[in-house]
Amino acid sequence: MAVNWKVKISDFFRSPSRFVSSKSADTFLAELLRELRDDRVTNNTKVYLLSPLCEQAALLCPTVSIGEETVLELLSVFAHCPVTCVEFRSSLLITLTSVLICTSCVSNKIHVCADFLDLLLQIVQDTSNLHGDSVLLLRATACECLQELETCCPGLLSQHLELIGGLWTKETSKLHQSYARLNTLVLKNCVYQLAMDPGSGDDYLKLLVGENTIVNWEADQRLAQVDKDSAILSSLIMGHMGTVPILQTGRDCKDLRSVLSTTLENSFLLTPLCQAAVLHRLMEVVAMVPVVRPSIFRAQLLRMLGTSEVCLLHSTLLMKCAYTESLFSTDDEAFVLKRLVVLSQHPLLSKPEKLFFLDYMLHFPENRPISCGNNESPPVLLTSQLACTLAPNLLNDYAMMLARFNLLLVVCQEEGEKDGEEGRGLVYLYEHLGLLLNIMIRGHSRKLAATFFRAVFLFLVSFCHVERYANSIAEKLCTLYHHQTHLAPHILNLAEQSSDLFPECNWSARLCRALQGVIIEAPPAQFTLTDLSWHLKVLARVAEEEQIPQQTSLQLLSKIIFTPSVCLTSDWRLGNSVLQLCRRLMTHPSLDSLFTSLANVLQHLICYYGDADIQDRARLYYSLLTTLSKEKLIGIIKQGLREEGQNIKHSLSCIMADTERLTSVLTIQQMEKNVFRLVELKYPEPQDRNEIILESYSSPSEEQDSPGLEAYRAQFKDPCFGSQITLHYQLKHTMHNLSCFDQVFSIHLHFILRDNIYEELCDFNVPCLFRERRSPVVKLVLKPRLPVPITLSCSAIFNTLNGLSWYTSLPDIHVLFQQIFLPLAVPTTWGTAVKLGVFKDLWDEINREEKADYATTLFCGQLQAEELGSIVEKQLLPFIFSDSANEAEFKCVFFIPPQFHILLKIISEEDAVHFNIVTDNWQLLPHISSFLGNLLMSLPENVTSNP
Repeated sequence: MAVNWKVKISDFFRSPSRFVSSKSADTFLAELLRELRDDRVTNNTKVYLLSPLCEQAALLCPTVSIGEETVLELLSVFAHCPVTCVEFRSSLLITLTSVLICTSCVSNKIHVCADFLDLLLQIVQDTSNLHGDSVLLLRATACECLQELETCCPGLLSQHLELIGGLWTKETSKLHQSYARLNTLVLKNCVYQLAMDPGSGDDYLKLLVGENTIVNWEADQRLAQVDKDSAILSSLIMGHMGTVPILQTGRDCKDLRSVLSTTLENSFLLTPLCQAAVLHRLMEVVAMVPVVRPSIFRAQLLRMLGTSEVCLLHSTLLMKCAYTESLFSTDDEAFVLKRLVVLSQHPLLSKPEKLFFLDYMLHFPENRPISCGNNESPPVLLTSQLACTLAPNLLNDYAMMLARFNLLLVVCQEEGEKDGEEGRGLVYLYEHLGLLLNIMIRGHSRKLAATFFRAVFLFLVSFCHVERYANSIAEKLCTLYHHQTHLAPHILNLAEQSSDLFPECNWSARLCRALQGVIIEAPPAQFTLTDLSWHLKVLARVAEEEQIPQQTSLQLLSKIIFTPSVCLTSDWRLGNSVLQLCRRLMTHPSLDSLFTSLANVLQHLICYYGDADIQDRARLYYSLLTTLSKEKLIGIIKQGLREEGQNIKHSLSCIMADTERLTSVLTIQQMEKNVFRLVELKYPEPQDRNEIILESYSSPSEEQDSPGLEAYRAQFKDPCFGSQITLHYQLKHTMHNLSCFDQVFSIHLHFILRDNIYEELCDFNVPCLFRERRSPVVKLVLKPRLPVPITLSCSAIFNTLNGLSWYTSLPDIHVLFQQIFLPLAVPTTWGTAVKLGVFKDLWDEINREEKADYATTLFCGQLQAEELGSIVEKQLLPFIFSDSANEAEFKCVFFIPPQFHILLKIISEEDAVHFNIVTDNWQLLPHISSFLGNLLMSLPENVTSNP
């Protein structure tokens, strides 16, 4: 039977969820409980049977009711278990605690929880010595269960605070430690509950601290609030001291002071770890009760400042961080700092402890910190004179050497910022780097290499702005690379990190230029295949720097490739390094000067390299280089470089798949249906109106004399004046059923004129069009030779998210005659009277002179006065001039680019409305008649004309 259960439980732990799905959890749980009640099963086997229920209680007891039934069964097993079976009884207590917490029985206040809590309290109060160590072990387990319940359900033991405190003070065995932790945990949770309750005060605090009651789930809810803010309380234990709530109490708060004093007086009997836990919780209690001053820790502080225990010193520094000047004086601060310096180099302490003290000096909680934020900065009292004993040396452990080096760098940086000059400490650290470099050149271990490059990086972070040090380090790294080429990955990683962290110093580019010089000056005949592979990778990184010329790198590559011993090899790794450098060169800004030599290298690889995969990829690169534009080539190659970091397999099949993908990317797909359309924007934004003659919209200024028509004509000496109109359209989607076009990019609009009566339109680029966003505005600038209605054909080329390019045509755009009307183009300083004078002079000139292009006509329509007013207000208002001398007559002028005019005098007669028309281009008459006819046809009355 035991062997069978061993197999079952092994299957369960292999995959609990799969086991439960294949076999019902209720069935498995029932079998476990049945075996636990069987007297024939040994206790060791029963302990093993409890493991699934202890570790996967939520899976086996998915509901509160099942959890309650399981707890009742386990309590029954515990009651019938012999007292001598201590191990099994302890396992039962742990399992019961796990089931109660995981099934939320405690938070739901199930009655069985109170029974289990009574059982635990009875066990911890059992001080009989009838069974010796067995009872002590069971009491220790019960105490740990109580602590777990209180941690998961804060406030559960709030009514037993005095009982637990009494057990701690009376206990003489090793359980003294467990009771101390439990007592401080319950005390802290009680104070927190009261602080979160605005109606609590001294009475409730005295009730908790001074009374001992039995378990009563129906007691005062303000004290038994188990699940209130439990998440916040759990974060309080591990969180920052500044976020704790405040408990408002009386001035004396004697009961709490007494409890805290007793706890602190007895804390010296605890082990260091237990003392640290107790002090941490008491610190939170004092932080929540402002009446209790931090000076209550003063007596213990004197003892802990001289301790060699790391956990107690950590608690001391936490107190300093929480209470600063209210507990620590300036002398105390200086003493703690000197002690950290001494302990960080004490020979009897272990390396982790020394590293801990060094790190604390970088994050020392000062009383009055100058710096802010999370950056590492030494305290003000840590001067270079005090820190000189921490100078790194070659006999230190690598981690210790690096930690000391970092600390001294930060100290030197702070000293340099204050004094404005470099000190002896910085020179020492730089010489230390030189010593490490000499060791690296002669031979090194893996740990030493990592330590050296980390030290170099830390030095650059602090002092990259010092030119002589930065340049000297670059030279030293080049020397190191000359002797140890296999360190190229570390050097390249250093260049990448420095480029990301301090790009303003441009140190990475200087290092790359120096490395390029080292590789170029070396004789290619002495290159081994390993060195050559590293050289190519370094040169590929150098090619990423746009300001570094690449002619010398390409010349070296040509020499290497045309060497028979290299080109005839079938080393795939070497060929891949060559192609990597070629890809970088194809994206370099100086590609035009590299084109011929790079094409020759790729062609030679195609013909002579010994690996078929390298040949195929070289053929692909050659095709891209010789057929694509520079912009398209850079886009394709950079996309491939990004994908290279995603672990793409470089094989022949992958290259063929890439070729098919590139073919689809480079081919423009055609869409037969219209994807977009241009919709006229009737009321554009003010800044988008016709920019050239916007001044004619200005309000009239004060009346003043002007040259009149002669000055107006003088404006047209500039051939560009008034020669164009700007029409505004919104680019919108037309297809609503294709989600692939919901987001499109780089839309290139091309316009075609069917006649040559307008000048050719420039293409228009729209960055993007998203269906859920506002449609972009397209401005069409038309320059008419003859201002008549036209039809524009439009097409678009655009890209989609999947990288494909598409072509589609747009519906034709019909430009109507009235769309090219503009107001009279006069300066803004001309007032209304001046504009009327220009109108009169133009009217008289066209009527008086008999030129071939001048024409006069009359258009009549039957309109009421209200209908005429409506037309004028809605259609003609921007073009109307008001004349106070003759209010029965409307004067209207249409300026039509490039230099034509249509003038109207609108007079309302008894039987009709007369539109007297004059124009300096007779070819415009049919269009103006059509415009007026359509204008009047929009009204219900019939229209007649008499031209």
